Amino acid sequence: MSINFSDLSRGMVIELEDQPWQIMDYERHKMQQRAPVTRIKMKNLISGAVVERTFQRYDTAFSVADIDNRQTQYLYTDGTYYYFLDQETFDQYELDKKLLGDTLDYLKEQVMVEVVIYKGNPININLPTHVDLEVTETPPAFRGDTAQGGTKPATLETGLRVTVPMFITQGSVIRVDTRTGNYTERVS
Repeated sequence: MSINFSDLSRGMVIELEDQPWQIMDYERHKMQQRAPVTRIKMKNLISGAVVERTFQRYDTAFSVADIDNRQTQYLYTDGTYYYFLDQETFDQYELDKKLLGDTLDYLKEQVMVEVVIYKGNPININLPTHVDLEVTETPPAFRGDTAQGGTKPATLETGLRVTVPMFITQGSVIRVDTRTGNYTERVS
């Protein structure tokens, strides 16, 4: 399906040079007696590269990528591949460790994620906005350290390191924002 610039929106996935690109931001400038200039900041869903491209034509058209997001459950890893189970068809998808990159910091067994499928092949995952992770290591809080609402480092069960308030102890379960990697609240 072909679309024009006026149909673009943030988050939409278009296809350029046989690659799926997610639109992060876009703008169009039109100067007198010149063709409009379209600038698009986009992320390649396969490689993860973020680029800004400029298109200088009146008839700039884009095609929507054939992307399917499947609700899956993360099962396990064998060290190289990570396995996900489709909740509707019970198909199993395997994704390479290199492909998942930083999302591994938020991934623990049994968590629900969306697997992004492009032309029948899984290429990436979409994490939920927040995940609950257990604190495995953090220094104790000392009396008097809270004058400025003190914080301290903590290591979570996935190996992710975050900054938490002083009252968080080892064994606490905290909620982490997957977009920023920041602590949001204590769950238990």
